[in-house]
Amino acid sequence: MLEKRVELEGMKVVEIEKCRNDIKNLREEMASRNNSNFLEDNKKLTPRRDVPSYPKYMLSAQTVDALKKPAFDVWLWEANEMLSCLEHMYHDLGLVKDFNINPITLKRWLLCIHDNYKNNPFHNFRHCFCVTQMMYSMICLCSLQEKFTQVDILILMTAAVCHDLDHPGFNNTYQINARTELAVRYNDISPLENHHCAVAFQIFSQPDCNIFSNFDPEAFKQIRQGTITLILATDMARHGEILDSFKQKVDNFDYTDEEHVTCLKMVLIKCCDISNEVRPMEVAEPWVDCLLEEYFMQSDREKAEGLPVAPFMDREKVTKPTAQIGFIKFVLIPMFETVMKLFPQIEEAMVQPLRESRDRYEELKQIDDAMNEVQKKKSENLTMGGKKK
Repeated sequence: MLEKRVELEGMKVVEIEKCRNDIKNLREEMASRNNSNFLEDNKKLTPRRDVPSYPKYMLSAQTVDALKKPAFDVWLWEANEMLSCLEHMYHDLGLVKDFNINPITLKRWLLCIHDNYKNNPFHNFRHCFCVTQMMYSMICLCSLQEKFTQVDILILMTAAVCHDLDHPGFNNTYQINARTELAVRYNDISPLENHHCAVAFQIFSQPDCNIFSNFDPEAFKQIRQGTITLILATDMARHGEILDSFKQKVDNFDYTDEEHVTCLKMVLIKCCDISNEVRPMEVAEPWVDCLLEEYFMQSDREKAEGLPVAPFMDREKVTKPTAQIGFIKFVLIPMFETVMKLFPQIEEAMVQPLRESRDRYEELKQIDDAMNEVQKKKSENLTMGGKKK
């Protein structure tokens, strides 16, 4: 599995490099024609002005079908195949047709999105694809198009695509404790999520990437506000507040009440953002390694800079089972079971896999604990033996 991952990641890097080189060459050509230079700071936000060159993969019927299910294997695809899958979702949900989105603008926008995700171990473009694919599968599984307006569906999908744009790989706690530029700019209030929103709308401000160009100002304002609300909801510091609000509404949920619908959308993007453990073990487990790698990078830096270190990020204190058990038991399962009250159909496809994942990690922890106990006794025996001598 590791060999496969290394190979896939290698292919992804090559593909991304090819995209970047294409963009660089195009910029140089345009700069020479116009006798002007692009600003380095705006490099990533400058869209492609030709038709984007990533190949349009003809998705097989099998892939199209699998894409609608939570069990979809997100590790099998190169960057440009993921771009094609995202493009397919927008077409399949009727968003391109209903909102008169220019298909070429959609391609340019997605390519620009791809280029504005950093190559972090966890918060990268593949994570963006994961979250959006899970949103798409929930829209299909829960028949959300029968409950929501198409504007709501567009907001859900677009927020999922944009939700971690330009993530630096260090969380809000680090930003605030280290007094980074982002923390100062956003007054310590969800600095990362505010930044993701800002980058998203910087991209939309480029005419060639504005998939909302055919919206009137009032409709665009609604899309903008809805997207910002959902991206800001992904700050885990607000988890309790958002889930409590949803629990108060879920037993008498009213789809005609705008406040109810907004709260449900916030919970849906939260579910998708942290949904890796819903997927089959062989798809979910590599993500734990990626997340721990990012956590350890942060805690190493925090130690070096004399900043507080969270125990769940400390490589000397955390193991895979200890990292996952509490999160699955106290965050994931309660949230998904609350959503299940509204959509019972998610139990088999989403809630049951979470319960199985919890049980598996608890078994692993028991094995770890037993092995540690054996190791401890061995050490004690060796110490006693040394003393007798």
